[in-house]
Amino acid sequence: MITLAAVIAALYTALTMVSYAFGLDKGAIQLRLSEALAVLPFVSGAAVPGLFVGCFLSSLLCGGHPLDVLFGSLVTLFAAMLCRRMRGAARFRFGVLLAPLPNIILNALLIPLLLIFVYGVPDAYPYLVLTVGIGEAITTGALGTLLLLALRGKRIEIA
Repeated sequence: MITLAAVIAALYTALTMVSYAFGLDKGAIQLRLSEALAVLPFVSGAAVPGLFVGCFLSSLLCGGHPLDVLFGSLVTLFAAMLCRRMRGAARFRFGVLLAPLPNIILNALLIPLLLIFVYGVPDAYPYLVLTVGIGEAITTGALGTLLLLALRGKRIEIA
């Protein structure tokens, strides 16, 4: 379990660095490719600490504000824990579509507060909810769902 968590953390960090290098995480709609991995707790408990550590490391390496590094990573941890609790929904026909929801919703609602408070982004909470939500819907919703569909039937469940 520790090894898989470490691999997920490393993959999350690497994908974040790719997004950072290409400027995908800048602008109104930010696309962190690593957010596609936020659905992995749906299939493996090792993804919960892996995503937290990966988010923490990548935010730190990308020069995030200390409060952003901490609280952004905690949002990822909480979303991963909720996603893990939803794994029973996989029995249902469209259950896999539920896996991205904790990450999309929590990031859309909470990350704008960090942007406003920590970075002094002008008070535009509804706009930021929309733009962060769109970015998460693309990365976690679309790419993450594709990832889950690709993993369907694969035996990776660990704890």
